Amino acid sequence: MMDMPRVQAIIETPMFLEALSGIESAEEHRQFCKHGRAHLLDVARIAWILNVEQGACVDREVMYATALLHDIGRAAQYATGEPHDEAGVRVAAAILDSLPEDMRFSEQERAGILQAIRGHRGSSKAGESDPSNCSPTRTCVLARLIKEADHISRPCYACPVRDDCNWPDERKNLELRI
Repeated sequence: MMDMPRVQAIIETPMFLEALSGIESAEEHRQFCKHGRAHLLDVARIAWILNVEQGACVDREVMYATALLHDIGRAAQYATGEPHDEAGVRVAAAILDSLPEDMRFSEQERAGILQAIRGHRGSSKAGESDPSNCSPTRTCVLARLIKEADHISRPCYACPVRDDCNWPDERKNLELRI
């Protein structure tokens, strides 16, 4: 198993822990999908599988960092109504900037992570290049993989409140996918 010291540094930062605690507190009584640690890790692992299967060549630490930070703006969304992808860019940037110097992502990696967080809810296929053209972040590919993994991670087929969910049936995962 590969070590991911920069990802470990992210999950140990006080800002990450505080934001995650805020999300988990706000969603404590939520009956629908939650966005805590389990969801973030599910998205990271599924995105990594998709990355490998599709030959997308996104760096593992960049993938995990992005997945762990993709919903980090939800605490701000619950408090102020600001969309979580927008708040997430701000919060994730502060978290990334707070890492010890030797644990920081490069400027290119940081920019890719933030752009993927911003784009994980929308269409990121525009301008996507050939997966064989590898670079550490592959920003549009990274956003697409996070978006796809975020969606796949939802086990709608086994959800006891599926009929009360505001997602239309065509968006729900009514079969196990990966």
